[in-house]
Amino acid sequence: MVRGAAAAAALRFTDAQIEMMLRDLNNRLNSYRDIWALRLANSVQPAIVFDPVVSPETKFETQRRPPRLSHVFFINQLPDHDSIAFFTVRQLGELLRAKKISATNLTEIYLERLKRYDPVLHFVVTLTTERAMDQAGAADRQIAAGLYKGPLHGIPWGAKDLLAVKGYPTTWGAGGFEEQRIDEDATVVKRLDAAGAILIAKLTLGALAQGDVWFGGVTRNPWKVTQGSSGSSAGPGSATSAGCVGFAIGSETLGSISSPSTRNGVTGLRPTFGFVPRTGAMALSWTMDKLGPMARAVEDCAVVMSAIHGPDGQDRSALHNAAFNWDATLDVKSLRIGYVKADFEGDAASRDHDAVVRRSREALKRNDPSLTDEEAAKRAETQWTNSQEQRKFDQGVLDVFQNKLGIKLIEVELPKLPAQAMRPILTAEAAAAFDELTRTGADAKLTAQTPADWPNTFRESRLIPAVEYINANRARTLLMEEFAKLFKTVDVILSPTFGAQLLDTNLTGHPSVILPNGFHSSDNTPTSITFLGDLFGDAKMLAAAKAYQDATDFHLKHPSIPTEPTPKFPPDVKLK
Repeated sequence: MVRGAAAAAALRFTDAQIEMMLRDLNNRLNSYRDIWALRLANSVQPAIVFDPVVSPETKFETQRRPPRLSHVFFINQLPDHDSIAFFTVRQLGELLRAKKISATNLTEIYLERLKRYDPVLHFVVTLTTERAMDQAGAADRQIAAGLYKGPLHGIPWGAKDLLAVKGYPTTWGAGGFEEQRIDEDATVVKRLDAAGAILIAKLTLGALAQGDVWFGGVTRNPWKVTQGSSGSSAGPGSATSAGCVGFAIGSETLGSISSPSTRNGVTGLRPTFGFVPRTGAMALSWTMDKLGPMARAVEDCAVVMSAIHGPDGQDRSALHNAAFNWDATLDVKSLRIGYVKADFEGDAASRDHDAVVRRSREALKRNDPSLTDEEAAKRAETQWTNSQEQRKFDQGVLDVFQNKLGIKLIEVELPKLPAQAMRPILTAEAAAAFDELTRTGADAKLTAQTPADWPNTFRESRLIPAVEYINANRARTLLMEEFAKLFKTVDVILSPTFGAQLLDTNLTGHPSVILPNGFHSSDNTPTSITFLGDLFGDAKMLAAAKAYQDATDFHLKHPSIPTEPTPKFPPDVKLK
């Protein structure tokens, strides 16, 4: 056993060395059992706390100021309900403040749309109707009495169902957890309650925060209902895009806001690690999990962020008393804006049609042997077309900044460190977070059971040596130091969403905002661009993103959603 375990850890020991190890190894098994007997809840945090700030020169504001909001054009005559549903948070907030619409009426509009489109999009786990109507009535009474709380007062929203809400199930999207109840409100829920926002639904997530497959089906993309909405913030992305909530709260560990924001054509903010406390949220990776808003516009994300950020005294990773001070009037020309030149231009190999399509076809067949040669070839060709269009969309961003906004961009290079080799940090922590699931065999209840799904990942991650987990975190420190140096030269960086930055910045804890940035000609599905910021520089990053969004109109387009129900699980979804 020891010889095999050593081989799995890329080590070799002599017989004499193994003999010497046996006593302590057998004793250690008893130690493991003692810890198992504690039945550690998912909410128990490790004693080790991750802090993304490695440089003593990192500066951030600590004094909170009232947000400076942009002007919203006043609406005298209300359009129909379906048009109102696609208004931004800022527009809805002005309607509510001016008493042009009541919170009760707005809540009813969104609840009706959730019920209408859930059979098509499969994005609702639980409607919180009674709670929502009580909150809406209270908001109307407060606003009528002149007690307007701010731009979120009366706005209906949806929570990714890894956030605990007292009195309702918190399912984590996973088979075996359908009836789980956690008798508390997550910190972000409490803070949004205090801001007057109205929780109307707990929205889907891929089981235990992976993908868009949950115990009740596959959440769909409103732009193309035969396609999943991506994950793991599948429901928040789909429901926001479909005009079924004013905004939503999602989470990201590695792409779970970035990917569904892209797929569904919404604007998603992944804040600086530790900026938003995660108390009451399911833990997947204690050193990488982040909570953030998903909405229809950049300023909507900023308004929500103003309400939910800051330490709560419970999440031990919310270390810094940093202030998020939104200023919609900030002159973006005062910012140093860089772009990852290599990712925008690509190399010669990425422009070789025949070679790229051949590699894609081979990879598709390798990952899914059931594909015919014709199917693989067709998919590979579509991937090629989309990649070339994506390059044009990305280049268009540079053109807007340089020629429309008159901003000189700075070429930057991302640090060259083996971030992929650090991914076991995430999977080791995830395996620990759901250790009992693996040991008891309860992982068999999860819907998706392919080699890429959590049950298999948790099992193989049990074999990651503790020494290698720690060494990966030491390498992570080097990556964080390199990014600290990079952000001495710029305030904001433009990057393709799925470039190397996605893994890098999830490891370093830097913030990002993902914006819709065009539509693929093959199927009219959205694509995106990403803005990166310095640690706790979320407000400056959002200001740059708003300048770009104001100069384009991609976020103003909305999907045309069919009303015919779709199968809960499409035929191409491989289940257990």
